[in-house]
Amino acid sequence: MKQYLELCKTILEKGVAKDDRTHTGTISYFGYQMRFHLADGFPLLTTKKVHLKSIIHELLWFISGSTNIKYLVDNDVKIWNDWPYKKYQESSDYKGETIEEFAQKIKTDNDFAIKYGDLGPVYGKQWRDFGGVDQLKELINDLKNNPNSRRLIVSAWNPPMIKDMALPPCHCFMQFYVVNNTLSLQLYQRSADVFLGVPFNIASYSLFLMMVAQVCNMEVGDFVHTIGDAHIYDNHIEQIKLQLTREPRELPTMKINKDVHDLFSFKYEDFTLENYNPHKAIKGKVAV
Repeated sequence: MKQYLELCKTILEKGVAKDDRTHTGTISYFGYQMRFHLADGFPLLTTKKVHLKSIIHELLWFISGSTNIKYLVDNDVKIWNDWPYKKYQESSDYKGETIEEFAQKIKTDNDFAIKYGDLGPVYGKQWRDFGGVDQLKELINDLKNNPNSRRLIVSAWNPPMIKDMALPPCHCFMQFYVVNNTLSLQLYQRSADVFLGVPFNIASYSLFLMMVAQVCNMEVGDFVHTIGDAHIYDNHIEQIKLQLTREPRELPTMKINKDVHDLFSFKYEDFTLENYNPHKAIKGKVAV
């Protein structure tokens, strides 16, 4: 994952100090691109341990079209809890519960989950119902029937609905590309939290590419990651510098159940990661 470390170095060396929505402060660099040849291995960061379980469950959640965190919470995935918890804290029902107690109520009280667990029309809603269009079904159909199309696009950025989303989509636009029956994917990400978010994004979209290729009976090509505002939060700088002292290790291998031929039928158990030997995990606080 030298590509990721080069991104980190570029931001630290060429980035500018920039305030942000959360008022945490960042070092920001505009316009960056990385390319990952998936034949070289599954691009899961090795300079710190990355929680693959969260990545897989989040991706399956997106694909399902759900926008409520209950599925994630039920599977002990915490990555989306901060935003609905913040909204709950601002409500008249809030009684001083911790975020852990909030998550437990989401898990055990269905009515509470319906009221406070929904994030608005975020990724899953747009992927599966963008103004009545199921973009994922259309994508699979187009890949099978018109693979040379230059319109193999899925967008999560829906301007009229942005105001209703807990967090407007950061990874907001993807395009697929086929040559010699080999499928590649380019992601445009408007905003990228390089320490916490980007390792997840790289792995998630690489896995999504593998899944789509399998159901379309194609080989897997490249994942191209194009970033607008690539930033390191001020409270993540030391964590990034620590990773830059670590030598990247050999990439692991992702195995997918070959019996699955429907994008909407994948389950968590269909994915097996082999030979993942990362350096120790590094913690960092998410900016909300």
